[in-house]
Amino acid sequence: MPPEPRPSSSFAIEVPRALLERARAGERAAFEQVYRWFERPVYTLALRICGDREEASEVLQDTMLKVIDRIGHFRGDSPFWGWLRQIAVNEALMRLRRAKQQPDAFDPLLDEREDDHAAPPPAAADAAALQRALAALPATTRSVLWLYHAEGYTHEEIATLMERTTSFSKSQLARGTRRLRALLVPDQRLMEESAHA
Repeated sequence: MPPEPRPSSSFAIEVPRALLERARAGERAAFEQVYRWFERPVYTLALRICGDREEASEVLQDTMLKVIDRIGHFRGDSPFWGWLRQIAVNEALMRLRRAKQQPDAFDPLLDEREDDHAAPPPAAADAAALQRALAALPATTRSVLWLYHAEGYTHEEIATLMERTTSFSKSQLARGTRRLRALLVPDQRLMEESAHA
């Protein structure tokens, strides 16, 4: 069975070359357009990684300030949205490191044979339940889950971004997937007991 295709990032917004040229020239209206297009994806990514609305707002502002400051360095050999997303990811992960939210200790007993390509549990369709469950996860685990499932990063890319190993990324994904299932899928035994009561 072929692997499932990687998800399309919410950042995958094609920015017209003319708009980028106007932004490079310092045109305020062009920057405002870029900001409006990428405000939601940057904020959502930052919220999922940092787990805090205030921190996510700070990441959004820092990201956009860096985009304004560095847009002259964008060479155009890759999509603009990918370049901007990389800045947002770096800003969010830097805030995580600054907050000294260390990941759970690496669990060498974790069964790494577990399918790390498994889709999130079925209840993930309920956005509110998913948001609550993600908020209950450790920041690093939540970040790996979001980068892998929502943004389409590979384990190798996540390892590089987080300055960890590929096996660390895989273990965090497997652990996070198990925890999400436990938080999102109701205990069948309790459901059966209440049905027979």
